[in-house]
Amino acid sequence: MTDAAPPEPVVLHRRDARGVHVLTLNQPRAFNVLSEAVLGELQQQIDAVAADQGARVLIVAAEGRAFCAGHDLKQMKASPRLDYYQHLFAQCSRMMLSLLKLPVPVIARVQGLATAAGCQLVAQCDLAVAAEGARFGVNGIDVGLFCATPSVPLARNVLPKQAMEMLLTGGFISAEEARARGLVNRVVPAAELDRAVEELVAAILAKPREAIASGKDVFYRQRELGIEAAYQLAGQAMACNMALDVAQEGVQAFIDKREPAWRR
Repeated sequence: MTDAAPPEPVVLHRRDARGVHVLTLNQPRAFNVLSEAVLGELQQQIDAVAADQGARVLIVAAEGRAFCAGHDLKQMKASPRLDYYQHLFAQCSRMMLSLLKLPVPVIARVQGLATAAGCQLVAQCDLAVAAEGARFGVNGIDVGLFCATPSVPLARNVLPKQAMEMLLTGGFISAEEARARGLVNRVVPAAELDRAVEELVAAILAKPREAIASGKDVFYRQRELGIEAAYQLAGQAMACNMALDVAQEGVQAFIDKREPAWRR
């Protein structure tokens, strides 16, 4: 007898020398559903990125035809208890919030179907690039389950009536429609997906990490405030940013008509 091969990881994680992390959902035959195991592994890997002082970008990708088909409905049906469902959705919400709280930009690389919590995952990322054939939906309503948690980032990406139409009807939208509505940044042929993601990565890497971390934090915090409080927060953030060495060097380089030292 031979030992059975170890199971494939549900989430693949790699990091390159530039500090670019890639998390890849790795259950293509299950359409990369967000089971308890996948949510737990994603949380662990996101926490590892947060602890990496050299991290610069996180890319969320997937294997197979689907980016992510949302929660594992079979697993949910097998445990019909309110406390179980409360724990599951709290676990998912914590993972989504961890992406928002990361001090580095998060880019969704969407090669296929993104539905329900999978669409939520795309909406929660800071940036998203989609292949032309990708489709997006929050269709829990088709099985009697309104996609309340996916609606949180969805309504912060697209206009309210557009979000409500998706949530109430369960209808899907194309990649081009997702771009027009603000859910994704770019739509490219599938063969050009990695190149388009790398263009965004390269642009981010050319900027100082400290300014990006501060900027991402204030961007999301000010959005939840009234306009006066938002200006107060943003003004303080800009003052602190300007006092950093990277900004002092960047401004001096502009005055001197040269490249900043942090770009060399």
